[in-house]
Amino acid sequence: MKNFFIVLILMCFAVSNTVIGQTTQAKIDFETLEHDFGTFKEEDGSQTYSFKFTNNGASPLILNNVRASCGCTTPQWTKDPVAPGRDGLIKVSYNPRNRPGPFNKTVTVSSNASNPTVILRIKGNVEKREQTLAEKYPREIGPLRAKTNQISFVKILENETKTDELVVVNDSDKPVKVEFKTPPGHLTVKAEPETIQPKQEGKIIVTYDAGKLNTYGFMMHRIYLIINGDTNYRNSIGISATIEEDFSSLTAEEVANAPVVNFEEKTFDFGEINQGDEVEHTFTIKNSGQRDLIIRRVKTSCGCTAVTPEKKIISKNESVPLKVKFNSRGKRGRQNKSITVITNDPKNPTTILRVSSNVKTAG
Repeated sequence: MKNFFIVLILMCFAVSNTVIGQTTQAKIDFETLEHDFGTFKEEDGSQTYSFKFTNNGASPLILNNVRASCGCTTPQWTKDPVAPGRDGLIKVSYNPRNRPGPFNKTVTVSSNASNPTVILRIKGNVEKREQTLAEKYPREIGPLRAKTNQISFVKILENETKTDELVVVNDSDKPVKVEFKTPPGHLTVKAEPETIQPKQEGKIIVTYDAGKLNTYGFMMHRIYLIINGDTNYRNSIGISATIEEDFSSLTAEEVANAPVVNFEEKTFDFGEINQGDEVEHTFTIKNSGQRDLIIRRVKTSCGCTAVTPEKKIISKNESVPLKVKFNSRGKRGRQNKSITVITNDPKNPTTILRVSSNVKTAG
């Protein structure tokens, strides 16, 4: 019985210490842990709500950190210690700019309270604002604006003709007449209408005739606009396309007996070289097919890289060298260059070779 009383006394002592320990700590209690801003317009700007809290503990409450889950949410809070029984605020602002739609964000509150971590939450729904003309059409072409200043035809066959258009808007308060400086022969360009009224849309219509180029691979050109009779070379749009050989008329037998391009290696690293050094490497190209392999085009990614194929028609089972020279003049640091080889292999018409080096500078 004596032992029972001893144990009972010790338990009461432990509970007493725990209660005393709890009553000497700060305790943070919020009126609410969540706020719903509801639906509001993006142009209304930042929305703010203040979360009110009370220190219901026995010691001063210190907020160590208040951290938002997103950069769009900015918290401000009481920095001074909050005495027992006193109140404090955590003001949370949400910036809706360029963030239309529903949102649900959290704010983590860390303190010296007996409940050291508390999660607050804000939510709502942002109605998208009407975009300005400059936002809808960010690219400037003189007094005209467009969503992009380039027309990409992506892939086009060697004898194919394609037409695409670019929508432009007159952002000035005067009519704009659009003409074009002589475009390349394979491009036909017109504006509809030729004169675009203020704040009105028009179109620049481009027709690409690949058959007039007699080449293959990626091509890039510029069309220069004459606006109200003024020629300014900054007023231009880019036209790009990748021209591919048309193999659609080949029979199954012709494909089976077609040329097949093979390279012993497709990458080479020159290692560390000095600025100004000119280095070279020879790739080997082989025709593993049944008919002559024709090198249609070889193009490098940089003028610092030159490629010289020994011959452009490679017979069955023949291997020929493809010499690549890299001039490091004016270069520094890691260099990576590509060589595009286009052939008449119907299954693999385009091969990318790569050379690299690390160019050291004096001193």
